[in-house]
Amino acid sequence: MRKDKPNILFIMADQLRADYLACNGHPTIRTPNIDALASQGVNFTRAYCQAPVCGPSRMSFYTGRYAISHGASYNNVPLRVDERTLGDHLRPAGYRVALVGKTHMRRDIEGMARLGIDPDTSRGVLVSQCGFEPFERDDGLHPDQSADPDLPYNRYLREQGYEGDNPWHSAANSAQGENGEPLSGWYMRHAHLPARVREEHSETAYTTHRAMDFIDEAGDTPWCLHLSYIKPHWPYLAPAPYHNMYGIQDILPAARSDLERERPHPVLGAFMQHPESREFSRDEVRERVIPTYMGLITQLDDHIGRLMTFLETRGQLDNTLIVLTSDHGDYLGDHWLGEKEMFHEPSVRIPMIVVDPRREADSTRGSRSEQLVEAIDLVPTFVDAAGGDSRALDHVLEGRSLLPLVSGSKVEPWRRYAFSEADYAWRPARKELGLAPDEARAFMVTDGRWKSVHYQHHRPQLFDLATDPQELTDLAGESCHAETLERLEKALQGWALERRHRITVSNQRVSEATGSAHKRGYLFGVW
Repeated sequence: MRKDKPNILFIMADQLRADYLACNGHPTIRTPNIDALASQGVNFTRAYCQAPVCGPSRMSFYTGRYAISHGASYNNVPLRVDERTLGDHLRPAGYRVALVGKTHMRRDIEGMARLGIDPDTSRGVLVSQCGFEPFERDDGLHPDQSADPDLPYNRYLREQGYEGDNPWHSAANSAQGENGEPLSGWYMRHAHLPARVREEHSETAYTTHRAMDFIDEAGDTPWCLHLSYIKPHWPYLAPAPYHNMYGIQDILPAARSDLERERPHPVLGAFMQHPESREFSRDEVRERVIPTYMGLITQLDDHIGRLMTFLETRGQLDNTLIVLTSDHGDYLGDHWLGEKEMFHEPSVRIPMIVVDPRREADSTRGSRSEQLVEAIDLVPTFVDAAGGDSRALDHVLEGRSLLPLVSGSKVEPWRRYAFSEADYAWRPARKELGLAPDEARAFMVTDGRWKSVHYQHHRPQLFDLATDPQELTDLAGESCHAETLERLEKALQGWALERRHRITVSNQRVSEATGSAHKRGYLFGVW
């Protein structure tokens, strides 16, 4: 086993709230294996995604850049063909960089055609798959219920005896009625029923199994595996025994107030009219869905435990850097909202656990860090772990390596603010507000205590996370907080001006060339 380069296991669970882990304070959920990771590494409790929607969040994770920089601002907005991703940074270091699971990336078909890149070539595949070798890509989420019959997971289910062209829907994401009829998991009224698939054939079990297949195949080659689970993202349906592992007694009270609904911010008020928000505002829906959501998390935890045992058996656990995170959270009815997308903590804050096998990280094992961390920090972290120097890429990468924090080094200054953004042009809220597609933008900035949200064409919001952790009281209109709001607004303006857009020339080359025109023979301005 090679010890000169650590393997990298980059685990992402889709739509996993940061506060739905026992190690992050949930009083009843059982997540012993994820808790064990936290006890072996650093649990970053103030980590934020850069856009609380699957596609743009993941593109920020994979590029190390904010959505405003890489441009893939919403689901199905292609990532530009020229954007460098994690695989582009690690493959030159000798890594095999692969995907098992979801990316929600749409390739830049027009850009590839313009450059003459054939999507069926090896280079075209990497450009089409967000820079990953697609060992097995499965984005799930087939709303028309007519998934490609050749989807590997569908083929697998048919091999196990499940019938139909799309057993992803009819078995893995459907329950069974009293007369044997399939009941679609897309309807949340069925969330309390067990999925028709056996647990060992479920998406989470299958994805874990395929990750093990990759690790065995990689052998002694240094690898970076993005293990990207679809659950606990909807459809909210779990296989037995996880479907009824939790009950109404395990549901925490919704973080919301009557005032929020009676006098909402205009943008949030428009989001409250979305179907998912109206449904999750009902106690009946929360009581049906949340226990299943929790069951899906415990199932995920069990398979992470299975994967850790596998790594230990293969002798790779002590040479693997492990990160566990999520692309965003899930409102689950908090603030009278469903889904994600806006900037309350249940939506924008994410779990971030980093387990570094190096001896240098021994001093921080089991610690909790309240430093502000962003999703874009993972690419520079992985570059440094692979023996590179992320600082040499500071003209491209907008995040910062977490390895100094994990090593217990004093890092001064660390970031003072964290940022996130939303492009809700595709959402009904935009039309409700009478906005043009390029006017439906919102931005969040937080210093860890105060959080401000800036909306185009609408008033801002301000929350004090210390005295109001549930964000129930908007302080933006109070004169006594005007100075704080102004400070955060200036921080947001400064952030917008600092984006990395000159990505073809390094800062080092700029520094070396500064003031050298005369030496290079360009004698302008000489008498």
